[in-house]
Amino acid sequence: MPINILMPALSPTMEKGNLAKWLKKEGDKVKAGDILAEIETDKATMEYEAIDEGVIAKILVPEGTADIAVNQPIAVLATEGEDVKAASAGAPAAKPSASSSPPPAAKPASVPTPPPPPAQAMPVAASQVAPAPTSNGHGRIFASPLARRLAKAAGIDVVRIAGTGPHGRIVARDVEAAKSGGATARAPAPQMPAPQAPAVTPVQAPADDKIRALFEPGSYEVVPHDNMRKIIAQRLVLAKQTIPHFYLTISCTLDKLLSAREDINVTAPNGPDGKPAWKLSVNDFVIKALALALIKVPEANVTWTETGMLKHKHADIGVAVAIPGGLITPVIRKAETKSLIAISAAMKDYAARARARKLKPEEYQGGSSAISNLGMYAVEEFAAVINPPHATILAVGAGEQRAVVRDSKLAVATQMKVTLSADHRAVDGALGAQLMGAFKTYIESPTAMLV
Repeated sequence: MPINILMPALSPTMEKGNLAKWLKKEGDKVKAGDILAEIETDKATMEYEAIDEGVIAKILVPEGTADIAVNQPIAVLATEGEDVKAASAGAPAAKPSASSSPPPAAKPASVPTPPPPPAQAMPVAASQVAPAPTSNGHGRIFASPLARRLAKAAGIDVVRIAGTGPHGRIVARDVEAAKSGGATARAPAPQMPAPQAPAVTPVQAPADDKIRALFEPGSYEVVPHDNMRKIIAQRLVLAKQTIPHFYLTISCTLDKLLSAREDINVTAPNGPDGKPAWKLSVNDFVIKALALALIKVPEANVTWTETGMLKHKHADIGVAVAIPGGLITPVIRKAETKSLIAISAAMKDYAARARARKLKPEEYQGGSSAISNLGMYAVEEFAAVINPPHATILAVGAGEQRAVVRDSKLAVATQMKVTLSADHRAVDGALGAQLMGAFKTYIESPTAMLV
């Protein structure tokens, strides 16, 4: 029976995507692990990997098509022994993309919940959670080709691994968990239900035509929103309507940090290209300091859900990176365990791939807190909007020389203002103050971050 290849949901916020490029053509044979196409989401360009074997009978959506709805058929795969022409003849008609359809009626902003990815194919880096692995009734365990390769290399039988991927599929992270001694039984461990966004009644915005009527015709041009800008708008509205923000601001003295940074950078050997092997930034110290502060004040290293508080064992720090058309927040995992040099290298890699839209979903999803740094733009102080599911975000301003009082005398010090935005459901004022105090201690005594 022919298999419809559907537009996948490559991220939790994805409703539509662009089919950037087909890497297979009609009549090509496909085996598990082959890359079928490149899909552009609101955040990145990802490869779409086949799970089943067969022949591409018909391509329903040509490359370059934009705004294809999740779960819309994009091609038909004829399985082994099937007549390719018959499978092609029975293919569903291609639906027009949203970009060629009349605009939908306005609706309240919310974070979309995409349907689960299709069973016949999945992205290389899937991150959705599902039940234990299932079989096709003939003893076959569903696992991604990457997971099978990793399991084989590690000498682990996939039958013994609990799958957490779409429809219970075994994915790469399950193999890594098994290698590190995690649960390998077929039945998954009980999981806390995913947090549900409370129902909200957003303030109704004026219709577009009413807003445009306020301006003289011809005095502006309309630039349609791309998927990234739409998702950013939806998430920010959700955050401000459902998360009770409060803010705490402190000033940190940077003189010792700047001196330590200079000393460390001077010791950097030259790499193969003749340039220093590393060059630490103030932001690298900020990432490390926040991570250590969260570990020191574990009650603030949390995520709010309606059924219970998620207390994180590690500090996974998201760092906002500006890219054309918006921003993305790659996550430094277990930042408290990484050296400043490792953090610096990771951020340079993430920033470069973020601007090229080459980040994988697991590289920018999740995290326990985040940092937004506008100091390089000479912004002295600001408050950031919390990015769910985080309970906190730290807004970092510019380091500037300021007059301070020391021992009843005026002196000059380099200071930086930082503002913590906190979810009051998860972090109380006193707890937020403890977190900020710990952060200030690490920033002002940077050698504590090196031991």
